[in-house]
Amino acid sequence: MVEILSLLAAAVLAVLISTRLGLGSVLGYLAAGALIGPFGLGLISDAENMRHIGEFGVVFLLFMIGIEMKPQRLLVMRHLVFGLGGLQVVLSGIALAALTHWALALSYQTALVVGFGLALSSTAFGVQLLSDRNEMTSHYGRNSFAILLFQDLAVVPLLVLLPLMALSEITVTASMGLAVLQAVAIIAGVLLIGRFAIGPVMHVIAKIGNNDTFVAMALLLVLGFAWVMDYVGLSLAMGAFIAGVLLADSQYRHQIEADMLPFRGLLLGLFFMSVGMSLNPEPGLENAGL
Repeated sequence: MVEILSLLAAAVLAVLISTRLGLGSVLGYLAAGALIGPFGLGLISDAENMRHIGEFGVVFLLFMIGIEMKPQRLLVMRHLVFGLGGLQVVLSGIALAALTHWALALSYQTALVVGFGLALSSTAFGVQLLSDRNEMTSHYGRNSFAILLFQDLAVVPLLVLLPLMALSEITVTASMGLAVLQAVAIIAGVLLIGRFAIGPVMHVIAKIGNNDTFVAMALLLVLGFAWVMDYVGLSLAMGAFIAGVLLADSQYRHQIEADMLPFRGLLLGLFFMSVGMSLNPEPGLENAGL
């Protein structure tokens, strides 16, 4: 009970102060988490468990964005996602890798890992900041989201390349090719099922007239898609985004949005607070020069 009260009180006060100062809600949540976390007042001891629960907030955030984005609109954005997003990841990754290789005398393999790691951004942070300022529909808001979307997609090939860089020569094995084909088949199956099965199922659930069952079905769809995408190597958030896009044309879209909104707000706040809880100042002070 003390932990729950601490979370709620810290969130309300910190976000209120941060918003009044014009800093946005994200910094407020981070500060609140740092204050009550194990490296602060110690009111919360299990920050890792809080983070796992809070990650569902990111899932619901990406679902809410997806449900606002019809497939036709996403198709129009493909040049921004793969063109602008691809340029950002490649150019930033190479530039940062070159900088770390030259400045810290790292091997080129280590420098590439550091460079491309730093070239990626947090979709949760970026989207939340844009949403707080009502800038998601602006020109630079759409461009920013396209880049964030490509970064989520780029995680998979980067993780595949990571162990290969440790080998003297890179070879693509049959098992790796089979894994890629399996992932593509699962994603294609999910998209087909989502395209043709979700509508009739939601219609049957809606006819029952039980709101609790409708909410449970909506949660099942979001978390189910997220789990499947996570299983094939993509992120939970990417799966939730795809679920949202598939439901964007649904006649029940507005009802689903209204049902999911409370989950998104509370869990996303918990996610940012859990990040704040993990901020340990000691390593930073001990390695201030680096």
